[in-house]
Amino acid sequence: MPATPPRVSAIVAGAAAIAIRSFCSGDKPSGTAIAVRLRRASVIVGLVATLGVGFAASSSWSDAVAAPLCDRGPEYYAFPLIATKHIPGTGLATATAEISFSHTSPYAIAVTENGSYDYDLVVRVERMKPPRQGTLVAWVTTPEIDEIERIGALDAHLQAAGRVAWNKFLVVITLEATDDDAAPKWGGPVVFRGVSRSGMMHTMVGHGALQQENCAAYGYDD
Repeated sequence: MPATPPRVSAIVAGAAAIAIRSFCSGDKPSGTAIAVRLRRASVIVGLVATLGVGFAASSSWSDAVAAPLCDRGPEYYAFPLIATKHIPGTGLATATAEISFSHTSPYAIAVTENGSYDYDLVVRVERMKPPRQGTLVAWVTTPEIDEIERIGALDAHLQAAGRVAWNKFLVVITLEATDDDAAPKWGGPVVFRGVSRSGMMHTMVGHGALQQENCAAYGYDD
């Protein structure tokens, strides 16, 4: 197969990079926008298949692949924690949980022995002063709340970091009377709660098809 002209390779490589990066943007595209992006991506794939080996071997394609494709990944993997507003001083407070795969993994993702994703988790609270009494503690639990693991107490900057090895999980921040590392579950009031993006798909079981569910009560922001 004859070699692809370098200029054509550069144009298609640039278009491929743009098409791929469009899926990594921090916005929330509509169904129509997603369909348009998929059509654009299919065109790029067709061009790559047509140009064949000559294009794949070009420096432009190598540069496009080598460049980071999802620079804004953490924005997608972050999800909000909803304040219960049961604790004074939390009326204007905001909190987020950010997940990423361990940098120690040689692959793009990390999994446990049973096949679950192995995430690094960082919890942050903003626009709130540390409580005068008690300690804010972050936890993770399964959607059924049948398994609970303690992430740790929030530090002076109202942050905590840990790991979670469930595909779907909830993040809960509570106000505990003491900072007990051995506590099996929380005992104080819930201050913030949220659900991982992998757990945002839920059914209508438990209420009628025309009945509106208050998703925010379970940690769904929108």
